[in-house]
Amino acid sequence: MLSPMEHLDRNALDAGLDEIRRSPSDAGRLELIVRRPEDGEREVLTEATLDTAVGLEGDNWGTRTANPNPKAQITLTNVRATALVARTPERWPLAGDQLYVDFDLSGENAPPGTHLAIGSAVVEITEIPHRGCRKYLDRFGADALKFVNSEAGLELNLRGVNARVVVAGTVRTGDRIRKTA
Repeated sequence: MLSPMEHLDRNALDAGLDEIRRSPSDAGRLELIVRRPEDGEREVLTEATLDTAVGLEGDNWGTRTANPNPKAQITLTNVRATALVARTPERWPLAGDQLYVDFDLSGENAPPGTHLAIGSAVVEITEIPHRGCRKYLDRFGADALKFVNSEAGLELNLRGVNARVVVAGTVRTGDRIRKTA
């Protein structure tokens, strides 16, 4: 048996695709909220405010670069994919995303322009791709990076999607997530 720190190989990751594909496509659930106050830091929250100007309040999105992209304020990721790659819930925040959802984020189900209501907020999926990077490789291994960037991984947006806040509001762990447009 693998320890939680050991990485799954590509065959084990591919075997998890059917479970990820069973993610709800119309109405799902917000499973985890993570704020990144500083580079490399993670705060797990039960409630957060999403703002049209700053994204997730208290997150470092707007301060990491000189020109933050307003189309990449928030990242949403499929919690089933994260659970498979990270292996334990304690490691989920290492993925670096803010909203972990049990929802089908595939390009077919949630293409750019899709509005998602979460709590009292609404976010819009943008066309900015969200891909696995060096940090993801370091945290979850080469096979995980290849998995999320594979043909199936890109089709299902296993690394997640970028979004912008279009209606400010409060989100809470357990909130329903649903398509509105």
